[in-house]
Amino acid sequence: MKRILDCTASDFQKMNGQDLKQSIKASEGRTILSETMTAVAPLYPSVTNAELAAAFGADLLLLNLFDVFNPSIEGYKCKENELVVEKIKELTGRPVGVNLEPVDLNADKIEKLDTLSKGRIASEETLREAKKLGFDFVCLTGNPKTGVTNDETIGAIKKAREVFGDEGLIIAGKMHGAGVANETGSGIVSEESITNFIEAGADIILMPAPGTVPGITLATSEKFVRLVHSKGALAMLTIGTSQEGADEATIRQIALNSKMAGADIYHIGDTGFYGIAVPENIMTYSIAVRGRRHTYVRMASSVKR
Repeated sequence: MKRILDCTASDFQKMNGQDLKQSIKASEGRTILSETMTAVAPLYPSVTNAELAAAFGADLLLLNLFDVFNPSIEGYKCKENELVVEKIKELTGRPVGVNLEPVDLNADKIEKLDTLSKGRIASEETLREAKKLGFDFVCLTGNPKTGVTNDETIGAIKKAREVFGDEGLIIAGKMHGAGVANETGSGIVSEESITNFIEAGADIILMPAPGTVPGITLATSEKFVRLVHSKGALAMLTIGTSQEGADEATIRQIALNSKMAGADIYHIGDTGFYGIAVPENIMTYSIAVRGRRHTYVRMASSVKR
């Protein structure tokens, strides 16, 4: 299996989820994932945020605020009978995933929770629709004030594995508290939750990168990443606290700390500007963990290769 570092658009087209997982693993901690919002106006109206993130060096694209029952991406108007997910994959030449949210309506709250559309909540119905739309992977996590809990996530992972089968790629975890009272700070992640997620069928465990959430230190992250790896899963360390809009020195520090912790995938969130990280920060993140060579190749590689 090729390293993701060496893959082009035609390689990605041939991969199933487990192929993609092995390609990420073979790259030894040099995979960049950029999350973008689809339901807000793009940073520049001429291109979607997903295209912009790809152009600045992202290997994987994760769509947030995407309603699977009303599939659309701001910045691209579909032609008749055109599938928007397949079109974004064609335009970017990248694997594309969707964020679905395992909401617990009975969770203890630290703030008033947002109301989500049916097409954004992780359920068997939405997971089946996501598969039908052609997503390469699914990410089960929560936006702020959504009431996503670790317990609900376990159930959603099991449903996702049933729907996507053995070849599917499932990412699960939390980047921040998501409005839940007892799952904030260092309580966001635990050895128990990691074990439960992997046993339920998750391939990749996401958790906050060191320095992004109070109490998540390099030592804490390293301990949890070692546990993830010991159980055969991969680790994605995330910037999900608007630091995707911080200065480049902060991005480099988070990147190198995440690398020292053992990250397989480096996630950068979608609210540096509202809907996408500061594009230069995606490139800075990439250069910090894999240098100019792999960053520039990813940025320059044609979608026709």
